[in-house]
Amino acid sequence: MALAINIRADNASAGEIERLWGQVAAFEVEPSMRALGYRPHFTFAIYDPPSISETTAWDAMQAAVIDEPQLRIEFKRIRWFEGSPLVLWAEPTSNEALSRIHSSISAAIDPAHCRPHYRPGMWTPHCTLGTRIDDEFRGDALAFARSFDRRIEVLFDVVDCVAFPPVRIISEQRLPS
Repeated sequence: MALAINIRADNASAGEIERLWGQVAAFEVEPSMRALGYRPHFTFAIYDPPSISETTAWDAMQAAVIDEPQLRIEFKRIRWFEGSPLVLWAEPTSNEALSRIHSSISAAIDPAHCRPHYRPGMWTPHCTLGTRIDDEFRGDALAFARSFDRRIEVLFDVVDCVAFPPVRIISEQRLPS
């Protein structure tokens, strides 16, 4: 099982992203995000065992958010990560707080222990909408992403450390409002 440290939306505002999950699921082989049984989130780091312990990951997360309040994140665009399968994600309009947290975690735990896409210089703040876009629906999924013209705000209010798959919350903390 891998370990991840995240910030998640554990409130009614998460419904905005969850509705997008439903729309994106139409392009997937099978719906990916609802199957996780986990709320909309940003992942700061993923570690594969036995690289670091749960305690080390959680301590780094707690230290990174010591002075952080809940984050109200705005999204105006849907982007994608190339590959097969294609991955669609919501792009935050501002990522200063997200970058600050990520940097703190990377300073506390040697990034060499982290999966490459989550290392400094490689990490892209993203809120995943679908991970299993069927190649047959690739064009439709990209058209959907390009045509997105809404503005949504989501309150990310809980940080956690999880093991996966399946997602199991090891430790969590609500951020102050």
